[in-house]
Amino acid sequence: MISGHLLKNYGHTLETGMPAVADEVRHASLIERIGHTPLLEISSAASGDVRVFAKAEFFNPGGSVKDRPALNMIREGERSGRLIPGKTLLDSTSGNTGIAYAMICAARGVAVKLCLPANASPERKQILKAFGAELVLTNASEGSDGAIRVCRSLYESDPQKYFYPDQYSNPANWQAHFETTGREIIEQTGGAVTHFVAILGTSGTFMGITRRLRQDLSQVRCISVQPALPLHGLEGAKHMPTAIKPAIYDPSLADDNLWVETEDAYAMARRLAREEGLLIGISAAANVVAAARVAAKLSEDGQRGLVVTILCDGGQKYLSEPFWNE
Repeated sequence: MISGHLLKNYGHTLETGMPAVADEVRHASLIERIGHTPLLEISSAASGDVRVFAKAEFFNPGGSVKDRPALNMIREGERSGRLIPGKTLLDSTSGNTGIAYAMICAARGVAVKLCLPANASPERKQILKAFGAELVLTNASEGSDGAIRVCRSLYESDPQKYFYPDQYSNPANWQAHFETTGREIIEQTGGAVTHFVAILGTSGTFMGITRRLRQDLSQVRCISVQPALPLHGLEGAKHMPTAIKPAIYDPSLADDNLWVETEDAYAMARRLAREEGLLIGISAAANVVAAARVAAKLSEDGQRGLVVTILCDGGQKYLSEPFWNE
């Protein structure tokens, strides 16, 4: 149904009496809706004269920040000739990039095969199956690193069959955020952002946005976030000291790093849902925990600031997790 506001703007066609729709709306595709996500203020994370904002990446059609790099890696594969008709896209994922791959490839008629830790949330697995992706479930205890190893083995067994974008090594991953997410943050804050905070997984989000901020607003401090322990419940995040380090990861870009406990992320996810009506995923909640710490420290030091972080995805993919009931 088209709202009365749109009816007023577009009127009705004489032939059918149905609401007329502008050309750009009529021809818009799902993929064209990737990016340009809103920047939300997180009031409960603010402190003194320091405000905290977050990019609401769950507004992307695939439901996460990973829509951006997935689309860029697929496009780069098509441009380079590595992704051609008949090939199957193969990659490892903790869930969100896989969902983005599966959604985009369903629209493009490309088969998808994904290596995924067996303990990924049931909701993620079901979404992937709904998009028609073939899943190879890997050892849960080995996390994303185990999925990477299995994926590499599959690719090496038949490289002509697969297009392997390898999100952990592909520059098109971080470049997507340099070109889109970072630019949007600068535009939406009017260049007033003072601190950027983001958790590390593939590290593409942090690498790309940080490089864009370094180019355009060199005074911004960029702070990475990691799970406090090697064994953790922050799906998609990496404890870099003990993990297979992504080839695109450059630790020298971060001005500082904050370590977040899984339980603190769980508590923040519950708090934001119950106090701000904001249902977000676990790594997104870890980002807010870290951003709140940065804001508190700035306020304690008597400083003003505008901290920006990333709400990587929404909480709908995690509703089977027991921590919501605590």
